Amino acid sequence: MPKTTPPAHQGTTQNTCEFQLQFQSQSPFQLQLPSAFNFSQPAHDNLSMAAIQELADRTKMDTDTGAIYIDTDTGADETSATGSENKPYKSLAYAYIQQGGSEGKTYKSRASVTAPVNENGDPAERLVWKDPAKAAVKKAQSALDAHKKKLLKQQQRAAQEEELETARLKNLEDAKKIVITEDTSLPKAVKITIGNKDVQLGEGDIKGTRVKVSGRIHRLRQQKQATFITLIDGYGHLQCVLAAGDLTKTYDALTFAQGTSLTVYGEIRKVLAGQQAPDDRELHVDYYKVIGRSPSDADAITNKVSSQQDPWESQMLDNRHLVLRGDTASSVMKVRSAVEWAFAKAYREMHFTKISPPAFVQTQVEGGSTLFELDYYGEKTYLTQSSQLYLETGLPSLGNVYCVEKSFRAEKSLTRRHLSEYTHVEAEMDFIDFDDLLDHIEDIISRVITTVMDDKEIAAYIKELNPEFKAPTRPFKRMQYTEAIDWLNAQDPPILNEEGNPHVFGDDIAEAAERRMTDIINLPIFLQKFPTTIKAFYMKKDEADRRVTESVDVLMPGVGEIVGGSMRMEGYEELMEAYKREGISPKDYYWYTEQRK
Repeated sequence: MPKTTPPAHQGTTQNTCEFQLQFQSQSPFQLQLPSAFNFSQPAHDNLSMAAIQELADRTKMDTDTGAIYIDTDTGADETSATGSENKPYKSLAYAYIQQGGSEGKTYKSRASVTAPVNENGDPAERLVWKDPAKAAVKKAQSALDAHKKKLLKQQQRAAQEEELETARLKNLEDAKKIVITEDTSLPKAVKITIGNKDVQLGEGDIKGTRVKVSGRIHRLRQQKQATFITLIDGYGHLQCVLAAGDLTKTYDALTFAQGTSLTVYGEIRKVLAGQQAPDDRELHVDYYKVIGRSPSDADAITNKVSSQQDPWESQMLDNRHLVLRGDTASSVMKVRSAVEWAFAKAYREMHFTKISPPAFVQTQVEGGSTLFELDYYGEKTYLTQSSQLYLETGLPSLGNVYCVEKSFRAEKSLTRRHLSEYTHVEAEMDFIDFDDLLDHIEDIISRVITTVMDDKEIAAYIKELNPEFKAPTRPFKRMQYTEAIDWLNAQDPPILNEEGNPHVFGDDIAEAAERRMTDIINLPIFLQKFPTTIKAFYMKKDEADRRVTESVDVLMPGVGEIVGGSMRMEGYEELMEAYKREGISPKDYYWYTEQRK
């Protein structure tokens, strides 16, 4: 019998009462009503002890039926629900699917919280289990029928897939019996790389050179008449054609995948009119040897990275070693290599000496907040932010110097302007003034671009990566920082600073504003003479206006800032005052300071 804890009564006065009601029924289940019902009404009102007892009796009768329970308010359509009174389902449709329909089963339903109650009715009536409405039963049966159809289709599909997989595995086993050998009656193959264009191409009745070339499968098309492979080796792309037959029936051929490395033999021929292939040629394969297989299942390269993905996505960054195999990434790396070589060529022509400053340093250059700190045998050390101060130590004995080294910035932000590690081209020049510095920067940029674009192969990569690229015209526009502030504020509407206000002297002009200005003007800009308060401690002040430094940023349309530079303080006392102003101890900079003595 359910146990009740009735409220305390004080006669028949019109007092309010609060009570908790919990039923404990016999197995096979327990019914726990909502933990508390608060009623603010006369104690002798509708909810009498007799009503509670009647409700308990009705609940007891329900529990004896072995019914399946649905509570549309507190139930759950998930694996945690069992259909018991303690753990009811939320919908009749879900219950039908889980229990297999209505045959031989009894379903009881309620809405324990939201069921309507008459104006003078008993709220506890919501707790009574009732037979489901006919409309709900019809809807649940329809859901069950649809579910059965779906299961049948899944079973049929699974059976078909199993049959296909069985056939595929048998085909692979049979393929292991097929062995191909090189035809010794053919001309000896000449070993080449894909980049080798100096080979005779076959055309019509004219035979082409028989070659052997090694590479990796970049693209693969398996058709009924032939298998087409695009092979890459870092020097180009080569289309290879394997005619249908034993060449396409071997175990190796059936398990070809992107990334598979192999050596192919065959005649190089010109592609037929109306067809396309890299360099208008293709290799007609007569023999091949697989060097290393590549997975074709869940571990396949195509399941990890894609040319359609954003290269800044975390998955792409984590799989950078695979991304580099793509056409875009490899083209960028080749252009980068050409640019670095062009700098070396230009600086050699200018008689600059290349040196290699240290990566472990004990000083800051671009601000202490972006330093990577590490322990160097018990001493506090940093990864270098810039090599420029060290470069200056080479001037007295080496003349003008430069370096191409790594720099590091502890800027935890995933943007193209916030790189933890990057390659830095830096140069130092002796016995120059600020105009000489600007002339040199313009000259080196123009020389490097000319050298790169004179290389037809690299120029083709650039055209593919950036079809609209045009070399900047000289001379570059020269613009004072104060002129830029005026220009930004003169626009309609004004181009505002990061706080949403008009720019004022002393603002560090944000990248977005700089880029917008540069794109509108559409010319390379030397933005110069920045305030001392936003530039590094070692920069020389302008003699004509001590508020600003002899500093410059080079801005390119469509890109933004690409170069930063400045003149150096020359006087010892001025440098010591700069240390003091920035709160920097001169002790760690002794080697730099001594150059001013």
